[in-house]
Amino acid sequence: MSALEAVRSRQSWSKVTELAPNREELLQLVAAAGRVADHSSLRPWRLIELRGADREVLGAAIAKAEGDKSPSSKPLRAPLLIAVVASYRKSDKVPRWEQESVASGVAHTLSLLLDEAGWGVLWRTGHYTRSKAVAKAHGLGKDEELLGWLYVGGKPAGKRPGRRKPVDARKLVTRMPKKKDKKK
Repeated sequence: MSALEAVRSRQSWSKVTELAPNREELLQLVAAAGRVADHSSLRPWRLIELRGADREVLGAAIAKAEGDKSPSSKPLRAPLLIAVVASYRKSDKVPRWEQESVASGVAHTLSLLLDEAGWGVLWRTGHYTRSKAVAKAHGLGKDEELLGWLYVGGKPAGKRPGRRKPVDARKLVTRMPKKKDKKK
C-alpha cells in the first residue's frame, strides 16, 4: 500500500477488540513515526504506553478531574492507549507552537502506521487532558502537556469504521493574493 492509499483509507475506529500490538511492534512503528519534520531535531515529544491496570489509574484520574466519584470507563474502551505528550525544549529558534506541532505530527503519523498495520485507532482528547490529576497520573514534567491518547485495538470483523466526509481540496487550497496596483 502506498502512503497515499494509506492516508486515503484511514478511518477512526471508536470500537475495537481486545487485541493490540505488542511492545516490539509498537516500538518499530514509533521509530518510523519519529521521522516527522522536526526543526533542530529537538524531539519535543514522548509517548506513554498504557495497558492493563494503567487504564484504570487513568480512569480514576479523569474522574478526579471531572469531579466524579466513580472512575471513568473511557480508558477501558481499548486494550492499548498511547498518551501523546508535547515535551517542550528550550530553544531560541523553535517556538513552543512548532514543538507542539511536531508532537502532533508524530501522533498522526503513528496513527496512520497503526492503521496500515491493521489496527483500529482513535485519537481521543478532552478538556481533562490539561487537568492536574491527569498530568500527575502520567508523570508529566513542568515543561510537558498531554495532547490526548491514541486508543488502539483490533478492528472488529464485520464492523465499519467511523464515517469521514471527503475533503474538497479546491475549497481549502488557495493562492497568494495578488498585489493590488496603487493608483496615483
